[in-house]
Amino acid sequence: MIDVPYIETQKVPIIYPKGIELYIKREDRTHVYISGNKYRKLKYNIIEAIQRGYKRLITFGGAYSNHIAATAYAGKLAGIRTIGVIRGDELATKVAENPTLCFAHDCGMQFYFVSREHFRQKQTDAFKEELAQLFGDYYYVPEGGTNALAIKGTEEILTPEDEIYDYIATAVGTGGTIAGLINSAFVHQKVLGFPALKGEFLEEELKKWVHNFDNWTLIHDYNLGGYAKINEDLISFLNDFFRQTHIPLDPIYTGKMVYGLTDLIKKGYFPPNSKIMAIHTGGLQGIYGMNQKLSKTKKQIINYEQEIN
Repeated sequence: MIDVPYIETQKVPIIYPKGIELYIKREDRTHVYISGNKYRKLKYNIIEAIQRGYKRLITFGGAYSNHIAATAYAGKLAGIRTIGVIRGDELATKVAENPTLCFAHDCGMQFYFVSREHFRQKQTDAFKEELAQLFGDYYYVPEGGTNALAIKGTEEILTPEDEIYDYIATAVGTGGTIAGLINSAFVHQKVLGFPALKGEFLEEELKKWVHNFDNWTLIHDYNLGGYAKINEDLISFLNDFFRQTHIPLDPIYTGKMVYGLTDLIKKGYFPPNSKIMAIHTGGLQGIYGMNQKLSKTKKQIINYEQEIN
């Protein structure tokens, strides 16, 4: 894996009430294709797979998965074969219509399409044995990439320069990013997580990975009904935010987080003069697929012009 460049933290050029300042840490710029938290999660897993002599790596994801796209490119760079187990067997005949799967395929990823019902068994021993029978010995990376080595990587997001912030905010999928932030946050900082998924299960899941139970909270009010659920208000917010800041946000993770932070600031959630640093976890590749869906229903699209390239 390549070294991470210096990651800039940009102050959002919007005047918020009560002297509150919002900053965005541009983790989306870690790499063009292995973007944001995906780089952090894959870094030590790829190193481990190579050191242990594995020739192939298997992981899991949906039709527009950031993790699938990033893993495919990381495997290409590292010279390790990647196999993506894809949720939805109907997608097998639609790869050409899907920008995420096309990209992963062009990077050399092999796909194994399974039904949604079968996909839910992905963590069972029987499913893992099925994959071994089909593909041979392999290194296992879970959906979303979260495991102990992934959290080792996400613990490196915060640096000594980040001690000046009062709050650290991140979107939450499988929990690997926020777990690393919780473990590495400075003693005075509060970590806020904005889950993309519905449900209260994440709290217990996170407790398996974190060392501190007092410096974090999950805010469930901004998932807009569940994973990949969006509405016109969110799309308008993303476009307006870009016009004011020139910072592109994805609609599934970081966009919902910043949308939520903006609303919480307006509602007085934060003390006066708070400094908030939001982690941009990447995911911009998924905008193409989202815009395909929006265009088909003749709805407003996410319009960042050339800024997402």
